[in-house]
Amino acid sequence: MTSRAILARLIQGAALVSLGLLAGCETNRDSVVVGSIPDDYRTNHPIVIKERDQVLDLPVGASEHGMTDVQRVRFDGFIANYDRKSAPVLTVMAPAGGLNHVAAAQAARELGYRAQKRGVPPGRIAVTSYSAPSADSAPPIRIVYAAMRAGVEKCGRWPADLNSNLENKHYANFGCASQNNLAMQVANPADLLGPRQPSEIDAENRSEVIEAYRKREISGELTGSSEVDINF
Repeated sequence: MTSRAILARLIQGAALVSLGLLAGCETNRDSVVVGSIPDDYRTNHPIVIKERDQVLDLPVGASEHGMTDVQRVRFDGFIANYDRKSAPVLTVMAPAGGLNHVAAAQAARELGYRAQKRGVPPGRIAVTSYSAPSADSAPPIRIVYAAMRAGVEKCGRWPADLNSNLENKHYANFGCASQNNLAMQVANPADLLGPRQPSEIDAENRSEVIEAYRKREISGELTGSSEVDINF
């Protein structure tokens, strides 16, 4: 073997060793990047779906007689989100021992009857009472039912001073409010777990759209609602 061939083989071996070292350095760099992921606010404040109590407090005056218009409107808005298929227990709690004891008891009974008219099964309505904090107080009527809702754990954790964050990482409460607001806007919490089953296809409407496309036409619905004058 000539000296030139030996030199070529030595250069080739050195190149392979260099590539191996570079690959090892690249692997170590990736592990450092992956290790920084837990600092993400979505990891620190994940959205969790669980059963949560939906609560409505209705003020009751001592001189009131039965359910008022204000209570009726607020109750109807609250009960609109009640799932009539799963039918959780709807509890109407009237304060006992306060200044508004008589008025609250009467209003609570009428709210129970109204819940039936709004689709709540009679066997799933419980009208009870709770003790007022004091005899001279006028506590509200509390209405509660359980429902599956999306949310995060309680916000407002400040375990460390923000000025001591020398590494410029997310503080403990960072992103909690935005995650909670996002969860509250989801109408169906099951959408966070996976996609829904596709609905049935409107075959007739699809055929009309495809036919208009083949003829290079524009839908009359589009031209009628468009603010732009479409002329071809």
